[in-house]
Amino acid sequence: MNDDAARSTQPGHRNAQGRERSAARSRGDGNRGQLAPGERRKGTDDSRTIAFDVLRQVADSDAYANLVLPPMLRSRGLSGRDAAFATELTYGTLRMRGRYDAVIALCVDRPLDKIDAPVLDVLRLGAHQLLGMRVPSHAAVSETVGLARSRVGAGSAQFVNAVLRKISRTDVEEWLELIEARESDEIAKMSVVDSHPQWITRALRDALVASGRPVDELASLLEADNASPRVTLVARPGLITTAELGAQVDSHPGRLAPTALVLDGSDPGAIAAVRDGKAGVQDEGSQLVTLAFAQAPVDGPDARWLDMCAGPGGKAALLAAIAGTRGARIVANEVQPHRADLVERSLAAVPAHSVEKVQVWDGRDIGAQEPGAYDRVLVDAPCTGLGALRRRPESRWRRTPTDVKVLAALQRELLTSALVAVREGGVVAYVTCSPHLAETRTVVADVLRALPEGSVETLDARSLVTEIAGTDVPLAERLDVQLWPHLHGTDAMHLTLLRRVGSTVEA
Repeated sequence: MNDDAARSTQPGHRNAQGRERSAARSRGDGNRGQLAPGERRKGTDDSRTIAFDVLRQVADSDAYANLVLPPMLRSRGLSGRDAAFATELTYGTLRMRGRYDAVIALCVDRPLDKIDAPVLDVLRLGAHQLLGMRVPSHAAVSETVGLARSRVGAGSAQFVNAVLRKISRTDVEEWLELIEARESDEIAKMSVVDSHPQWITRALRDALVASGRPVDELASLLEADNASPRVTLVARPGLITTAELGAQVDSHPGRLAPTALVLDGSDPGAIAAVRDGKAGVQDEGSQLVTLAFAQAPVDGPDARWLDMCAGPGGKAALLAAIAGTRGARIVANEVQPHRADLVERSLAAVPAHSVEKVQVWDGRDIGAQEPGAYDRVLVDAPCTGLGALRRRPESRWRRTPTDVKVLAALQRELLTSALVAVREGGVVAYVTCSPHLAETRTVVADVLRALPEGSVETLDARSLVTEIAGTDVPLAERLDVQLWPHLHGTDAMHLTLLRRVGSTVEA
């Protein structure tokens, strides 16, 4: 493999004819002189090219890597080890971007925001290969320079070559010591080393402490956010059992949800039960909170359920499958038409009698339009997604503290609407995939404070979750439930269960 050395020259590097030679030739660590210009590598392999293209779509289109990468792998014919390499390179670079940016900043003579964004993405990809993957240094540098040449130009390729060679001379532990030494407080150090924005690190620390967990667990939580999660399947009740699903694929039972199977490295798209909708891909924490909602006791009839924020449809499909076994039916509501289409597809395999309709409404209006019309209402509220950073690593760089404030206002409106839409004696589940206190406990407390005293009671979600899991689940001594990646191996799902006990709740 051609060693693409830097072309920059230094005083004193001259050949016999007095011409200046590159630094790499002077050191004797390259073989560019042995190749004609037409023979030099102008690109790289498909795996690295795909990783770069995904990063650019994530940056330019606010796309999510987990939605962009799989179809790109298929369209370019990548599978097996090459696809696995592209996947690790993409997700690993997105997760550890903060750490790699800190390293790159020590190797360049300009602020990072003065480096063209595509060039910076190339550098991040190279840094991940050098510091986060088992790629030989010469291959990581050479192939990434080839990527730079094909995607951002020869001039930038020289710059990439010089920076990556500097990174390659120091191992990851030494780099971590160097970047830690530049930070003054512990949160700042943890944030840069474990690649989280400081505001998120602080929010996670506060949520841990509020859940009765020791603050020392913060390091484990950040580390869990940076681990590649296993693919978890849900066996939808009445459609397929876990035993039947397990017979189709190499897997092992989930730890907490009786409907869960964890794949042992298989592609879920190749599983017949997933293709026909009897099973689906769903985080075990998401399954667990959905099962707890379906099992929460209601007073009176239990026939009409509402999933207020149903897109893209994972929880709706699980609820509809359960409803089908109990003679109930579900209304799946989604405010965005394209997400409602996803819900329709998710519900394709469930019994027709268990789905009343999929509708496109603003959930905030349902309480006023249909007061007391439902026995159960699930509010899987739009949130920052800070509980799923291991699955959507780009969210940590995309979200801001302002998003929390805006989303919390929406969450309060949705929960209030749900408590009006549910009948007296019915149950509302408030669910977020975020542990941020402003999106969880504070939202619930604000809504309950604004309602007439005694009109809503909080149910014991903790006991329900423990009963469903059939094991001792480490949970705070509270009525609500907060799951954690480092403790439960799930996304950081929050669940509060509320039952309407008064008839005076108003929108």
